[in-house]
Amino acid sequence: MTGDQVLDLWRSALSVVVEVSAPFLLACLAVGLAVAVIQTATQLQESTLTFLPKLGASLVVIGLCGHWALDKIGKFTTEAFMAHSERRDAPAQVTIQPVNLQP
Repeated sequence: MTGDQVLDLWRSALSVVVEVSAPFLLACLAVGLAVAVIQTATQLQESTLTFLPKLGASLVVIGLCGHWALDKIGKFTTEAFMAHSERRDAPAQVTIQPVNLQP
């Protein structure tokens, strides 16, 4: 693989990671913010109270978006391996320079 192909593969990998993790991060951010507002309003400052709502939000996101996320990761993996195997099956481009042996 050439350097450009490797960089393109890394760029694609990072974009897939961002797309797949975004629903989890946004859901946990929203739940954490809501719990923090409720804790502030009730003056109940317990750090363990945010764990269960965030866990519940993550489970809901897995239930709603899990199939999409696994499909996205699976498609990326298949495309990455196919691109690597296509490059590997391609014949090597070797140019042979004639050597002049006479003085």
